[in-house]
Amino acid sequence: MNAEGNAKAATVSRFVKRMLAIPLHAAHYLLGKASNYRRSAQLAESATALAIPSQTLRRIRHELAAQLRRDASLPQETASIQPIAAEEQSLVRAIAAETERMNRNNVTRTQAYYELYSRHPELHWALLAHMVSRNGGWNMTDLRGELLPRLLTDDRLRMSFAFLERANSFIFHDAYPQLLLYEASKSHGKSLFHLLPLFRVSAFMSPIWDAFWRDRCSELLTASLIINEQHYIEDRVVRSEPFASMLNSVPYRAQTWLQLNVLAFPYTSSLPHPRLAGRVLEHFANLQERIGIGMQLYAILFGVPDIREGVLKFASSTPHTGSRADYWPQLFAPERPSSPEKPYAEKLNGCSLLPGAARLCSPKLADAWPDTPFDSPPRYDWFDSLTVMEYYDDLTVPHAFEITNEACFALNKIELAVLTDQLL
Repeated sequence: MNAEGNAKAATVSRFVKRMLAIPLHAAHYLLGKASNYRRSAQLAESATALAIPSQTLRRIRHELAAQLRRDASLPQETASIQPIAAEEQSLVRAIAAETERMNRNNVTRTQAYYELYSRHPELHWALLAHMVSRNGGWNMTDLRGELLPRLLTDDRLRMSFAFLERANSFIFHDAYPQLLLYEASKSHGKSLFHLLPLFRVSAFMSPIWDAFWRDRCSELLTASLIINEQHYIEDRVVRSEPFASMLNSVPYRAQTWLQLNVLAFPYTSSLPHPRLAGRVLEHFANLQERIGIGMQLYAILFGVPDIREGVLKFASSTPHTGSRADYWPQLFAPERPSSPEKPYAEKLNGCSLLPGAARLCSPKLADAWPDTPFDSPPRYDWFDSLTVMEYYDDLTVPHAFEITNEACFALNKIELAVLTDQLL
């Protein structure tokens, strides 16, 4: 048998062994899942329940209803605003310029969120956005990593990046000026939220920021920003073409099985397996699920002390590069991956590497994708109904949020898909 035949025979042999080992891997997965439940329960023993006072919600409902009545016959494009002083005009220009500067790419956005939270820790959403944005960057570089380019066409990879980049940049474009306006309000010692319409912020957020300035209820502000930002990208990104067709395509739906949408918060660096907390987003196209997952992530991050402390330690000590080597250096290296045309050799055994196997390549964002010119979002206001109040109902910590095993299993499934595709 020639060398090519020997290589193919070896590949088939490894594949057969991998398939025969599936029942064992499944058993290990179930054991790991049970362990994660136990670990989640242990971590949750010291959890603090996040809640928005009922009287605050009643007042917000009343104020949002009044907002809807005021705006019913006055589209946002013609919304009136009192003339502003030269100092305020200068502030608006400065905030717009800073937002544009930091909206350069996922790395700059992610860092901007963290720096703002560091200055104003009452802005819980900024830390949550920092960690979710880290996940966005990791997903972006996966598209130029060692595994996904072997499963998806280059057009599909570029489309997926464009989708992630647009969602990430649009949310930043909308939310960051709001956070900077709060910072300016603190600096000036007075509310400046009458300037929100100049940044095309939804009318939904005006009563929210007024309430936060009055009561400093971080839970209300964070939940509201989760609701606002997911509505903001719903029609501008998720339901817009070509992304709507992509999200409903067979290849993208297959990602549900592969569990590519794992939202992971590294909270301990203890080797050999740094631990992750978070959730799996099954259906990105579902607005209710995105908001629900956002609320759960917030409850995990700020309701479970060990998670918050571990995440803050990670965020302060680990600059975001986009490479998964940021949190799993035992599995990933930030070097450029080999060409997808070269045969892939099996590397993974759960959350460990096989003996002698090189780490998976996970490039830094700067090495994976060039900066993308910002495409201004369409101008309109999504807020037209009080049905949004239903999203405030639940800020409880989910039963299972320790997902180290889940993330490992997802990675192994992607590798198995690559090996299967390569053999076929």
